[in-house]
Amino acid sequence: MKSAEQLAPLVGTAPACRALAVPRASFYRRSNESPDNKPVQSRLRPHRALSDQQRHDVLKVLHSSRFMDQAPAEVFATLLDEGRYLCSVRTMYRILSEEKEIRERRNQLRHPNYKKPELLATAPNQVWSWDITKLLGPAKWTYFYLYVIMDIFSRYVVGWMLASRENADLANRLIRETIHKQSIDFDQLTIHSDRGPAMKSHAVAQLLATLGVTKSHSRPHVSNDNPFSESQFKTLKYRPDFPDRFGSQEDGHRFCQDFFHWYNHEHYHWGIGLLTPAAVHYGQAQQILATRQIVLDAAYQTHPERFVNKRPSPLPLPDKVWINPPPHDPTRDNNLEPLIETGTPFTPTTAKSELEVSPLTSADAPRRILTPAEFGFSLNKATSNTHENRDEEPVLPVQPSELQPLRNYTNSRMQVSQTR
Repeated sequence: MKSAEQLAPLVGTAPACRALAVPRASFYRRSNESPDNKPVQSRLRPHRALSDQQRHDVLKVLHSSRFMDQAPAEVFATLLDEGRYLCSVRTMYRILSEEKEIRERRNQLRHPNYKKPELLATAPNQVWSWDITKLLGPAKWTYFYLYVIMDIFSRYVVGWMLASRENADLANRLIRETIHKQSIDFDQLTIHSDRGPAMKSHAVAQLLATLGVTKSHSRPHVSNDNPFSESQFKTLKYRPDFPDRFGSQEDGHRFCQDFFHWYNHEHYHWGIGLLTPAAVHYGQAQQILATRQIVLDAAYQTHPERFVNKRPSPLPLPDKVWINPPPHDPTRDNNLEPLIETGTPFTPTTAKSELEVSPLTSADAPRRILTPAEFGFSLNKATSNTHENRDEEPVLPVQPSELQPLRNYTNSRMQVSQTR
């Protein structure tokens, strides 16, 4: 080994190790063990390298007014046609790089360094994650949009909706009704999402601000800041009965009904100790774990030789769930709060089914311009409150304070038409 260390500076590390049958990994490992005890040896200058005067001549040519705006390859080709050869194109780039003269010719857009969202949940209904995915429709280029809101601590789907388009008003309705159904208090909840159009809309932002909900978004161009929703969508689309296409929106709605009931009440999730999301969300986890412990204790008493290391115990329920947990730092104060503070723990008293918004609603129906006759009929229908029949398509909501100006406008338009 010492002979290799003495020979390496003269002929190089690889030839020295090959000649003395010394493994190069052992040589480098020994060299890195005590770097302070070894003198630092500068790299020998290759005999083929350009001299200082030659490098100066190359820089002088590159800095000349003739070639100052041309790439080294252009300079190299021009000099060759003139019968001159200074150096290779790569050497020109190397000389310019050592002089710190290699950069983009135009100013490039530099994305700001966005702060990584760090969200912590220690109980249900503290942090929700929501996203939208596409489901293939009956024909090519047709899709249905599935909105899903999930609690990241329990993995419970608290609300979902299937619609024919991605729309901020639909997302606004789903979030509002889900928050009301789960009895969320002011400043209790944080909702995390990616940066889709519906997620960043002003309507959703104003709703969350009104309800006292903290909003959080993934970083731009980062695909793994919303892992819980993406994982849930993978579970959906990897089901054996998931079809290639859905025949209609009603077909997709029936499939989602069955899937979310299975996911919430029958699916044993590995991330929450092989418990169902509903059991964790509604406070039944500890009772189930205690029952499992009794079964495992009985198995241990019957066959203790099967358990070599310790007594068996069920998988524990995690006491905290993170989105982007902070890196472990021994100097970091463990009492530091996450980047976005969550609310107080919430324990519902009774179990509730997931929120299901029907896809056949007025908010999802295609809008069209009403004729004057239809417009007048809509006003009369709104004033008389004749909405008993829920099967027919309801009209757009009109506030009582807006009815009289609209009637005046309609009457004036009819009078002008009669005058003409």
